[in-house]
Amino acid sequence: MTDDYLDNNRRLWNEWALINARSDLYQLAEFKSGMIKLNPLEIQEVGNVRGKRLLHLQCHFGMDTLSWAKLGAEVTGVDFSDQAIHMAQELSREMKIPGRFLCCPVEDLPSQLDEPASFDIVFTSYGVIPWLPDLKIWAQNINYYLKPGGFFYIAEMHPFAMIFDDSDGLDDWQVGYPYFHDDVMKFNVEGSYSDRTAPMKTRISYEWQHPLGEIISLLSATGMRLDYLHEFPFTVYKMFAFTELCEDGYWRPPETLKPMPLVFSMHWTKPE
Repeated sequence: MTDDYLDNNRRLWNEWALINARSDLYQLAEFKSGMIKLNPLEIQEVGNVRGKRLLHLQCHFGMDTLSWAKLGAEVTGVDFSDQAIHMAQELSREMKIPGRFLCCPVEDLPSQLDEPASFDIVFTSYGVIPWLPDLKIWAQNINYYLKPGGFFYIAEMHPFAMIFDDSDGLDDWQVGYPYFHDDVMKFNVEGSYSDRTAPMKTRISYEWQHPLGEIISLLSATGMRLDYLHEFPFTVYKMFAFTELCEDGYWRPPETLKPMPLVFSMHWTKPE
């Protein structure tokens, strides 16, 4: 059944790639005009990438990947959506920014990219973990591609934030989903997270809840060293109806609500 879930999700992300590219959230026109499409958090915590080989897992249609290229990295982006990868390749050509893009599920990547221990940085961000049924293979592949002394960086929605109801009309935290859930979760889809009103053919998504302890334990089991875990009370899109866009570009709940961990970042180093 997992293959059926992933085939459905691939169709979903093929539709979302087209919708997201037209949305205000992604700011594609601004990116083409010179904007770096990375948040200050990732730029600060990843640091200088000039001259580094960077592997971007679940790269969508490539704006973040090509932003790292603008900052001097030699980039390879990977995504299971053929529509997104086609768009990334076209964007790379149009903007004359070098970038290699591969259409492949993260779990199967070694069958298409035979370059073990060859990347200085493996990077992934925002809305990636819930789409992966097996984090053990994901963690092993990250370690597989890193050079000794290289590092893995992730910025992602906090698993704890995923327990809260994100329905329209709510004005406070309400628990809607379990934190611990071993089976696949099925959700009805209305538009994209970037445009809730967009018409869709694929109306179901299948996702997996991975607690923070599972994520850390599986990455640690590869032999990589955790350098830090940071947690933040903001998101990078309107995750909940009551979150508001602030001057720094992040979405935050009103000060009248108790702060919750909504985003986390981690930095892992592969020992030399």
